[in-house]
Amino acid sequence: MPDRPSALTLFRNQTFRSLWISSLASNFGGLVQAVGAAWLMTSLTDSQSMVALVQGSVSLPIMVFSLLAGVFADSFDRRRVMLIAQSFMFVVSVGLTFMAFEGWLTPWILLGFTFLIGCGTALHNPSWQATMGDIVTRQELPTAVSLNSMGFNLMRSVGPAAGGAIVAIAGAAAAFAVNALSYVAIILALLRWKAPERQAHLPRESFGSAFAAGLRYVAMSPNLIRVIFRGFWFGLTGIVLLALLPVVVREVLEGTAFIYGVLLGCFGLGAVGGALSNATLRERFRNEIIARGAFVGFAVAVFVLALSGNAILSGAAIMLAGACWVLALSMFNVTVQLSTPRWVVGRALALYQTGTFGGMAAGSWIWGALSESAGSSATLMLVSVLLVVGALIGLRLPLPEFDGLNLDPLNRFKEPALRFDLTYRSGPVMVMVDYEIDEADVPRFLSAMSKRRRVRIRDGAQQWALLRDLQHPEHWSESYHVPTWGEYVRHNERRTQSDAELSDLLRSLHRGPNAPVVHRMIERQTVPIRENLALKPNPEPDQA
Repeated sequence: MPDRPSALTLFRNQTFRSLWISSLASNFGGLVQAVGAAWLMTSLTDSQSMVALVQGSVSLPIMVFSLLAGVFADSFDRRRVMLIAQSFMFVVSVGLTFMAFEGWLTPWILLGFTFLIGCGTALHNPSWQATMGDIVTRQELPTAVSLNSMGFNLMRSVGPAAGGAIVAIAGAAAAFAVNALSYVAIILALLRWKAPERQAHLPRESFGSAFAAGLRYVAMSPNLIRVIFRGFWFGLTGIVLLALLPVVVREVLEGTAFIYGVLLGCFGLGAVGGALSNATLRERFRNEIIARGAFVGFAVAVFVLALSGNAILSGAAIMLAGACWVLALSMFNVTVQLSTPRWVVGRALALYQTGTFGGMAAGSWIWGALSESAGSSATLMLVSVLLVVGALIGLRLPLPEFDGLNLDPLNRFKEPALRFDLTYRSGPVMVMVDYEIDEADVPRFLSAMSKRRRVRIRDGAQQWALLRDLQHPEHWSESYHVPTWGEYVRHNERRTQSDAELSDLLRSLHRGPNAPVVHRMIERQTVPIRENLALKPNPEPDQA
């Protein structure tokens, strides 16, 4: 993008600055807690699968509940959703701290608490990420996402080391207490922020309808499907490093909790470098080249970690992995946000997170189980090969470029004046659009209509069909249904500036004297037979 805004420009935005700084404290606490939980598990059990499941227990709820959280993010006040999520995690963390101080934790109870924290994260993340688009402009969004990644990974560079020191000196319960206190900063920042009210003249979508709309939009958006699949593959394979690192430190490097924290700090330090280089790389390389480089770089790091018995060499490899981690995940995140209009961005981000964190949850379990039978080194080497496969997948499923997309509302639709007294709940509604198309233009018309079908269904149309008159072959009719009049209005208001080119093409192919004729009809029950008797006789068949 030209004239890419700087970080300094974004930090002049008081809302962004306040939330960014408060998130540093929250991220620091979360990373300290993660070190405490992972290291405590190694003392509670000798099972490598249980150690790996500490990562999986946080990732699994994000996979399971993200789409529900995405519906909340698009349908309700995002600030309120985030406050509920942060308050919930605060209460859970206080409970975890108390249980740890009392010595009542077992492996499964510890996993239960980390699972609940993951549930809070699942609720928080879609609203948090979608809020970035409300706070900053579209041009500033990639920089904002990179700054958020940098902030998290700044804490990753010091938080795990601090967590390791806290665990070594005061025990895991102290690490859990630090995490509980860390939620206070972001809760206070959210309470101070007065989010702008969303103006909506249509009634809020029902939960089921909003849920289905999110699934439908992503299913009918090939670019988003590609990003979600690539995110899933990266999560599935990349999580091996974080999931097995406690085992590698304990059994291969023969290190302590402090060494584990330092190595996680190396991961965070590398991630900061990746975040700082993100903007420069995006200016010089296509999105797909950056993604492939991240896959290959992470594969090299995992392979070196598998063969290394030296803490310094392992730290260097982990630093490379951290840079590749943030490059890949921030690229996927930005691509989803810039490929999705605002009305559904929370649900699109949630589905992306479902894919990515679902891969992480599955990978944590798979690689932990495999490590028990084959060893951690063999598992890491296998996953390095799968990471290279992830880079090769990009040859068939490359990431889209998003510079040319304009997903602002098209705003061409004006609700028509009706002669019936309808409410937004009235329906079902059937819509027909009539076109006159020359025979020579039929191939172009059919190609355009194929895209029009995807756009219509993506934005909420049902039972879409394209009809051709048998007696007048130049006459074509596009038809579709919507459940209510309100859904018809919502369907049209979802059209974006990027959809305008397709609409203009169809209008240019229409050869009628006026614009294509639109029929909007409400469906009614079949007229009872006795009332039929009073109707005029049916016309002759050839007149129908």
